Amino acid sequence: MADSGFASNKRDPIKSLVGNAAGTRRRQHAITVGKERRESLVRAKRLCRVRVSDAEIDLDDVEAEMIIDEEQSILESQTSLAVENLKSSLAYQGKGAMQKRVGALQELRRLLSRSEFPPVESALKAGAVAILVQCLSFGSPDEQLLEAAWCLTNIAAGNPEETKALLPAFPLLIAHLGEKSSSPVAEQCAWALGNVAGEDEELRNVLLIQGALIPLARMMLPNRRSTVRTAAWALSNLIKGPNPKAANELIRVDGVFDAIIRHLSKADDESATEVAWVVVYLSALANVATSMLVKSDVLQLLVNRLATSNSLQLMIPVLRSLGNLIAGDSHATYAVLAPGLEITDNAIQVLVKCLSSEHRVLKKEAAWVLSNVAAGSVEHKRLIYSSEAMPLLLHLLSAAPFDIRKEVAYVLGNLCVAPSKDNEKPSVILEHLVSLVGKGCLPGFIDLVRSADIEAARLGLQFLELVLRGIPNGKGPNLVEQEDGIEAMERFQFHENEEVRTMANSLVDKYFGENYGLDEL
Repeated sequence: MADSGFASNKRDPIKSLVGNAAGTRRRQHAITVGKERRESLVRAKRLCRVRVSDAEIDLDDVEAEMIIDEEQSILESQTSLAVENLKSSLAYQGKGAMQKRVGALQELRRLLSRSEFPPVESALKAGAVAILVQCLSFGSPDEQLLEAAWCLTNIAAGNPEETKALLPAFPLLIAHLGEKSSSPVAEQCAWALGNVAGEDEELRNVLLIQGALIPLARMMLPNRRSTVRTAAWALSNLIKGPNPKAANELIRVDGVFDAIIRHLSKADDESATEVAWVVVYLSALANVATSMLVKSDVLQLLVNRLATSNSLQLMIPVLRSLGNLIAGDSHATYAVLAPGLEITDNAIQVLVKCLSSEHRVLKKEAAWVLSNVAAGSVEHKRLIYSSEAMPLLLHLLSAAPFDIRKEVAYVLGNLCVAPSKDNEKPSVILEHLVSLVGKGCLPGFIDLVRSADIEAARLGLQFLELVLRGIPNGKGPNLVEQEDGIEAMERFQFHENEEVRTMANSLVDKYFGENYGLDEL
């Protein structure tokens, strides 16, 4: 929609109403993901309680070893003592020195792993980082390197200031990502760096300057499951912006693009989940990557994953990637997802599956994807209009939580207008508009007009304009009045937002002025 309708060839410009804002919207979407992403499903920072190479260990056994009721003060004093013991072990040069160092590292690691809130502050006050950096020196045995990196991983999972305390360890953690390191050591260092990257943009920039991106990217090239999973997770934290530079650099690393395709196609659900998060940020932040991905088999792979998986952790990034690609590249909508193609029918089916899900986030993401498809050609609009999605969308508009209702409104609104040039008022697809209003969608849009959310109110007003202008025989105003639409619009009479105030007042003046109702006398 340009200025007043749903006619933009992308759903995103509807939101800004000025120019083509698809790229901006995708970047904002990615930043939001970065804030929300791991809070409940997959946290941005992760404690390490088992070795990265021991993925098959039963976590119930690990939890049984955790301190449950022990006083935090006791744990903190034990941690301080463990750091002192580690210092002593490093100074010791006698027989069994290496075993003594490893044993001291293991004790510190156990203490940093035995509580949901590790005693990181105590470890830092005791000087743990400097001594752990010493333990990362080249030529050290793998077991020592692994234990030291493990301790640093859990320190990096602390609060922001605790994470920043790892700065002296960055160069060696990055260095041990190289091919000369054993896989377990490289993976543990990648995990530590992923925790750092998950903290904030400032630390991500430090890691990028110090060269973390390329060795992490190369760790995605083999087919080793734990390596791919850990590297992809760390990379998704490292490239998540808001600066797109890292995402643009990643897609240019030799072999990475092919590795992404391969892992999305063949990897287990857990590894594919982490790779899909990489695709989320690539498709949100890097236009070059978006173009490359759309022209590959990625859209088909994403649709296949959605069709065959019931894993919420996997479906969220896969669905968001699909939405980013459709929103970010017109080729995705007009060529790859052209009406009549099998992939297009399959895509609609998986989106219906997500709309039907009990999971709120899947409903919202599916509606966002559909809104971009609905902003395509008239054929795309008819495809959705005739699909099983329609009764679900109409129900969600009236019964879903607010954020889902708003996304659904974009879908329904875009179905009712034909594509138009930038400065033209969109023409109404009469069949769709009359049918949707007849099926009871008007109250849902008027509820949006009443919303305190300016974007939602604008969206509701835009739909009312279509109804007032487009319903045959001049019946639009009566329909709006019957649902108390006049009262909803009049609340904007003195509103501080000039855009919605002007829009609402213009509609009231034009359709409900002095002559309104005279024809009925």
